[in-house]
Amino acid sequence: MAASELYTKCARVWIPDAEEVWKSAELTKDYKNGDASLHLMLEDGTNIEHKLDPKTKNLPYLRNPDILVGENDLTALSYLHEPAVLHNLKVRFVDSKLIYTYCGIVLVAINPYETLPIYGTDIINAYSGQNMGDMDPHIFAVAEEAYKQMARDERNQSIIVSGESGAGKTVSAKYAMRYFATVSGSASEANVEEKVLASNPIMEAIGNAKTTRNDNSSRFGKYIEIGFDTRFRIIGANMRTYLLEKSRVVFQADEERNYHIFYQLCASSHLPEFKTLKLSSANDFLYTRQGRSPVIDGVDDTKELSTTRNAFTLLGINESYQMGLFQVLAAILHLGNVDIKDRDADSSVIAPNNRHLTAFCELVGVTYQDMSQWLCHRKLKTATETYIKPLPRLQATNARDALSKHIYAKLFNWIVEHVNKALITSVTQHSFIGVLDIYGFETFEINSFEQFCINYANEKLQQQFNMHVFKLEQEEYMKEQIPWTLIDFYDNQPCINLIEAKMGILDLLDEECKMPKGSDESWAQKLYNTHLKTCSLFEKPRMSNRAFIIQHFADKVEYQCDGFLEKNKDTVNEEQINVLKASKFDLLVELFQDEEKATSPTGQVPGTGGRTRLSVKPDKSRQKSSKEHKKTVGCQFRNSLQMLMETLNATTPHYVRCIKPNDFKMAFSFDPKRAVQQLRACGVLETIRISAAGFPSRWTYQEFFSRYRVLMKQKDVLPDKKLTCKNVMEKLVQDQDKYQFGKTKIFFRAGQVAYLEKLRADKLRAACIRIQKTIRCWLARKKYLRKRSAAITIQRFTRGYQARCLAKFMRRTQAATIIQKYQRMCVEKKRYRQKQAAALAMQTILRAYMARQKYQALLREHKMVIIQKHVRGWLARCWYKRCLVSIVYLQCCIRRMRARRELKKLKIEARSVEHFKKLNKGMENKIMQLQRRIDEQSKDNRSVNEKLVSLETSYTAETERMRGELSRLRGVEEEAKNKSNQVSSLLEELERLKKELSATQKEKKTIEDWAQTYRDEMEKMVSELKDQNGSLKKEKDDLNRLIQEQSQQMTEKMARAIAQETQQLETDLNEERSRYQNLLTEHLRLEEKYDDLKEEMVSTNVSKPGHRRTDSTHSSNESEYTYNSEYAELEEGSRAAEDVTRGMDTSLTLKLQKRLTELEQEKQSLRNELENKEEQFQRARARDDAEFKKARGAELEYESLKRQELESENKKLKHNLVEMRQSLLGDAATGAGAPGSPAYKVLLEQLNSACEELDVRKEEVLILRSQLVSQKEAMHHKETMTEPSVYAEDVSKLKDADELKQACIGLKDTNRLLEHQLQTERRTYNNEVEALRGELQNAKEENNRQQQLLAQNLQLPPEARIEASLQHEITRLTNENLDLMEQLEKQDRTIRKLKKQLKVYSKRIGEMGAGQAEGQTSPGQMVDEPIHPVNIPRREKDFQGMLEYKKEDELKLVKNLILELKPRGVAVNLIPGLPAYILFMCLRHADYVNDDQKVRTLLTSTINSIKKILKKRGDDFETVSFWLANTCRFLHCLKQYSGDEAFMKHNTQRQNEHCLSNFDLAEYRQVISDLAIQIYQQLIKCMENILQPMIVSGMLEHETIQGVSGVKPTGLRKRTSSIADEGTYTLDSILRQLSAFHSTMCQHGTDPELIKQVVKQQFYIIGAVTLNNLLLRKDMCSWSKGMQIRYNVSQLEEWLRDKGLMTCGAKETLEPLIQAAQLLQVKKKTDEDAEAICSMCLALTTAQIVKVLNLYTPVNEFEERVSVAFIRTIQTRLRDRCESPQLLMDTKMIYPVTFPFSPSSLALETIQIPGSLNLGFLTRV
Repeated sequence: MAASELYTKCARVWIPDAEEVWKSAELTKDYKNGDASLHLMLEDGTNIEHKLDPKTKNLPYLRNPDILVGENDLTALSYLHEPAVLHNLKVRFVDSKLIYTYCGIVLVAINPYETLPIYGTDIINAYSGQNMGDMDPHIFAVAEEAYKQMARDERNQSIIVSGESGAGKTVSAKYAMRYFATVSGSASEANVEEKVLASNPIMEAIGNAKTTRNDNSSRFGKYIEIGFDTRFRIIGANMRTYLLEKSRVVFQADEERNYHIFYQLCASSHLPEFKTLKLSSANDFLYTRQGRSPVIDGVDDTKELSTTRNAFTLLGINESYQMGLFQVLAAILHLGNVDIKDRDADSSVIAPNNRHLTAFCELVGVTYQDMSQWLCHRKLKTATETYIKPLPRLQATNARDALSKHIYAKLFNWIVEHVNKALITSVTQHSFIGVLDIYGFETFEINSFEQFCINYANEKLQQQFNMHVFKLEQEEYMKEQIPWTLIDFYDNQPCINLIEAKMGILDLLDEECKMPKGSDESWAQKLYNTHLKTCSLFEKPRMSNRAFIIQHFADKVEYQCDGFLEKNKDTVNEEQINVLKASKFDLLVELFQDEEKATSPTGQVPGTGGRTRLSVKPDKSRQKSSKEHKKTVGCQFRNSLQMLMETLNATTPHYVRCIKPNDFKMAFSFDPKRAVQQLRACGVLETIRISAAGFPSRWTYQEFFSRYRVLMKQKDVLPDKKLTCKNVMEKLVQDQDKYQFGKTKIFFRAGQVAYLEKLRADKLRAACIRIQKTIRCWLARKKYLRKRSAAITIQRFTRGYQARCLAKFMRRTQAATIIQKYQRMCVEKKRYRQKQAAALAMQTILRAYMARQKYQALLREHKMVIIQKHVRGWLARCWYKRCLVSIVYLQCCIRRMRARRELKKLKIEARSVEHFKKLNKGMENKIMQLQRRIDEQSKDNRSVNEKLVSLETSYTAETERMRGELSRLRGVEEEAKNKSNQVSSLLEELERLKKELSATQKEKKTIEDWAQTYRDEMEKMVSELKDQNGSLKKEKDDLNRLIQEQSQQMTEKMARAIAQETQQLETDLNEERSRYQNLLTEHLRLEEKYDDLKEEMVSTNVSKPGHRRTDSTHSSNESEYTYNSEYAELEEGSRAAEDVTRGMDTSLTLKLQKRLTELEQEKQSLRNELENKEEQFQRARARDDAEFKKARGAELEYESLKRQELESENKKLKHNLVEMRQSLLGDAATGAGAPGSPAYKVLLEQLNSACEELDVRKEEVLILRSQLVSQKEAMHHKETMTEPSVYAEDVSKLKDADELKQACIGLKDTNRLLEHQLQTERRTYNNEVEALRGELQNAKEENNRQQQLLAQNLQLPPEARIEASLQHEITRLTNENLDLMEQLEKQDRTIRKLKKQLKVYSKRIGEMGAGQAEGQTSPGQMVDEPIHPVNIPRREKDFQGMLEYKKEDELKLVKNLILELKPRGVAVNLIPGLPAYILFMCLRHADYVNDDQKVRTLLTSTINSIKKILKKRGDDFETVSFWLANTCRFLHCLKQYSGDEAFMKHNTQRQNEHCLSNFDLAEYRQVISDLAIQIYQQLIKCMENILQPMIVSGMLEHETIQGVSGVKPTGLRKRTSSIADEGTYTLDSILRQLSAFHSTMCQHGTDPELIKQVVKQQFYIIGAVTLNNLLLRKDMCSWSKGMQIRYNVSQLEEWLRDKGLMTCGAKETLEPLIQAAQLLQVKKKTDEDAEAICSMCLALTTAQIVKVLNLYTPVNEFEERVSVAFIRTIQTRLRDRCESPQLLMDTKMIYPVTFPFSPSSLALETIQIPGSLNLGFLTRV
């Protein structure tokens, strides 16, 4: 494309600028080929002329369209160059507060210097599982990509974090590791992820320091490999470190600090455990005060040390090792303070008894003499002799500092080694992710060896980065089958060769170090001679012979040669090391156990001189070792760097480039100069250059078609999208080299997308102008007509108004003149009177003030004397108390020390098994002795109690006597006082009367004066009151009106308060429900974990022979909450204990044996008590038998009399029967008595009734006789033998065989009755025995407690003893009251239950009585009425709505009805809730037969089976929904048929008859309700898992309204396509899934109210997930996307209306999403817009509103960005909101569920059981 087409008027370009690096300008004139300059206008309106380079004629860079500014990926920019990158980063960082930006495969992270809420667990969960391009740039997105590629490709990954000091490398690496720890979890129970994170504070403490650029700068590089197992869970980690800055230990520049650990120790020196370190303030030590900045703002070094120590502990480094480490660090500080003084010019000396050297030697365990000797001397070896040479002060100081650095380096390596040991596990590592936190490219005013190594490492990393970027770029072209040529990119291999190749800089440096007299100057000359003429990247400074310049990939760097050799050698005096190796301090010896010889290659220090002080013969055994030299620092660093590069090349790298925005640590401040410098150094611009060299812009055909559809005509659109795009591109862009067609994408050269966007914008602008023209014409015409009509009306009214105003003005002018005259007179009079009153008042106040001041001065002087007296006394008392407390404390410490020693001895003895065996010897005798001793003590206690009672009685009597005497004496004293007071009072009265007389006279005169004054004032007051009366009337009217308004306001306020209170109560209730249901969820989780552990234990126990496990027993009511496991019964306790203790340690065995012995003793004591109770019971029973015999004689006499009476009545009846038969025979001759006549029938019926009555009487007699017989047989044998004749007489009276048969039957019934009574008595007896045992145990406990309390009370003083006894009595009464209240509640429940049964029985009796009353008629009525033959129909069997089953069929019932029932199969055709009805009918039968055990086992089996099926198929929505519906129905049945009146309102009469009669299952209702809550939560999780993948795609990405938004250009990180491809979820997918959920729940018979709650939860999940993704995706925050969201929400609301669910509260859960969509669409410019937004977005938090405004991105040219000022205005207006600062909504939140009672109208007796359920063993009852 020609330049003349692009550089036209209004085109915007970038021009260089000295301050801002690049400045934006706009062309004011078209550019033509051949022009030497461009006419530009800057943004501030300045017109300039930009001269073009006459040689290159390069035009300035073009600016990207505004819609591309602020993109997530820099490669999405159409024009890829340095100013575009810089501007995009600045806009995102400053305006949008976004610190992360992609640049192809690189994540650019800018340090905000401010804590941002974007690293919480909710953000981690939001990024987990997402594609990298779908979310906004973030370090979590890079970590997720690495984790996903590791799991998908099974290839190790690396995250390379680089940047200069202060750019945030360490923090970025820390967040990446936190992401892995949170997402993956740990593969073991050792919490490896916590250990990995715990290594951060340790490494920061020993490896980070404050610099001028960063408060927490890492002074070393590290590479952490986080290991994962086959399930990709963290199993361990390993850390490698690079190039620790040892020089910082001994020297720091201004405003810098040493390593943090030193300051943490100094800040914690006051702690008791650190007293031995002899530390003080950091300003007292040379190594910590040189930077003159010992404190970092906002950092508490004491707390930091606590964090470091906790991290050490977590990593397994115990307290002793920690104290050892701190001891070594403190020794380094003391060593730095050792003062070395000059002895002469060539030697130095340390003063004897140097305090710091003494402390150093004590801490490291070496001798003072050796250390002081070798700090000032050095041993030199020659071929024949060894010399000890003194050192000058300067060299001795350097040697001291070298030793300090060496110790610290060893300590650092030791800590790293032990951290790695703590992070390594035994699990096999399957893969790893490495996190490289390494220094970036550095260039300072003075660059030394450290900067050289750092830049060398960055050269290697940059080479690897370039190769990787180039490789990815070419792979993309090959994948799309695009013809390509090799892209030319910068290769820094020559620079690397210059450094590391043979005869390179490092080689020459090592060679110079081996030279006997090598120096930095000679090394520099070698560099000049070798490379100055042969390598273009190597230069020599003009003004220096001790420096050199290297052209690095980022910039030229000048290195000063001074110190290179010394730092490369890293020498330490060998004798000093030997002294440390001989230390008594084990940790120090461990640090140096692998120490190599640290001598210099020549064995001497350059530049030393002086005389020899001592010569010794050489040690031949060490000659060989002295020739061996350790590797130089440069060689070691090169080797470690090579290993690092091999590791990185074997992994898939991910790059994070950290940028420091400014040097002043200002939050969100962007310095373009510093940013460009770092962008050039970190390779971001190189990535841009490589991308720009090819085809940086890439579109899929569908995206291109959707975006540029407006540029096509209707005839250009073909069914084949690819062919359509080709045709359009050929028309729009003539140069075919500007684009290429791939298999799935179109590739564009740089600038082509901007050109297409320009064409699109022009087309849209032309269309907009045409639309605006038409609409503005119509609006203007309409507005003109409206204005004309309004103007005529206004003129008419205005003229009339002006005339009325003139007349009114004239009247007012005259009235005002009169009013002014009188008003001025009143004002002047009032002013005079005010001045007069003010003068008098001021005089009065001034005189009173002076008098008070004088009085106050006297009073203060008097009080000061008193205060001094008391203060001096108080100080003396305080001194005495402190002395006393110190003495007592010293005594306590000594006693505590002795007690601890004694306790330690006792513990050692208790642990030994032999001691335990000795203790067990003679245990039985000891037990008997203890028992006797207990008896004796109880007797003593009783005697003491009796004595105490007698003493209290005597004390009470004495107290009463003394009180009486005291009251008498007080009366005498009062009488004397009264008499003395009478005399004094009479004298005082006389004086008072005299004073009153004189005062009365004075008052009389005063009153006369006052009366005169009062008259004057009253006259004045009357006039004032008249004036006030008028004003008060006016105020009264105003107040009445105000009262009415206030009453109305108060009414409204009260209504609002009541509404708020109601809402608050509802909120509290919901929160309480939510807490309870969350606890229930946690309980379920723990229960499942417990079941898993139990299964593992079972499998473990099965695999171990000889280990026996006893099953646990579950109670029916508590089976869901408790687990009671006993090893065996008490009789088998010893054997069970023996089995259990096999796998335990000795201490646990001893405890169990001791507990077992105690249980046996307690068992024996209980048996003895039981025998005593049984004996007492037998004696009481004998007494009761004697009394029973006496009472039984009277009863027998009564029964014999009754029997005689019945026999006589029987004789009378027989006599009447005979007479009746004779009368009937006598009347047979007459026709009236003939058979068949009415009279005959009547008499015959009477006869039959009399016979029946007779038979009844006979049966009663027989029953009475059988009872007599059974009672006599139940008598004792003694009584039976004394009265045989009576029994024989009774038996002889049974004459008839029938009577004998009846007697036999009655006897059997009596036997059964007696057996039942005997069993009842036995159970009662057992219960009484158990109760007595419990009472006995309580009595023993109470006795022990009373003894303890008595012992404690006897030690107290009398006053405290009385108070303690009262407190004890109050406690006892309180406990008794609570027990009585519990008993009362139990009795109330029993009474309610009996009342229910009584009601049922009374109803039945009433029905039976009514039936009998209807059936009874008098004989007279029967004679009169006509006789009809009676036909009694046979009733069919009446079902009671119960199902009977056998006990052994219970498992079959549960299996067929719950475990094997398939909702999709048989259950579809069933009555909704049929399993619940069947279970309840079985439960009713168990209640009907009063079988408590059956009820319990049925309910327990049902609950456990439902849990089991949910655990097995908990991810199947239909199964969970089916059992939620049935569980709720079962719960409603339990309520409906419970018999409670609250649940019986809607029942029919028949349903009320089916209520439960014997058991109150309220507790089980709660258990089943909790089960229903668990099922509901499982249902919500199941639905969430199904909906989660659909929500983002359907609600955000898919364009429901096609063509509204279009697609913006994207970069290398392609987001998920918003076009509906095959397999992509759309809004219709969500609606179909919601309909499927709803139809399934309706089909299963779920309660409508419960369905509403489920739908509300579904909509909350949809709204929360959609809003969270919107807040994390900049590409979704646009006006068109807001329209799409609102349309999607309207479709969801339409679905609610179709299903009749608008009132369920689901729509309200979408309110935050609706307001976010409205926020995207409203105007965002003026203050009025800000006010409207604040009032509209009430459901959004301030953080969410600001985030949406920051992310708002225009998609078209017509949209405008939100200004920073507008966002600040919004923040200011929302500042007073009280809300959570959390950005994202909680997607895991579940609303508390309720189960409103829903009675069923289905009659239980009508339910039929289908044969498909295989429940043929059930019988309908």
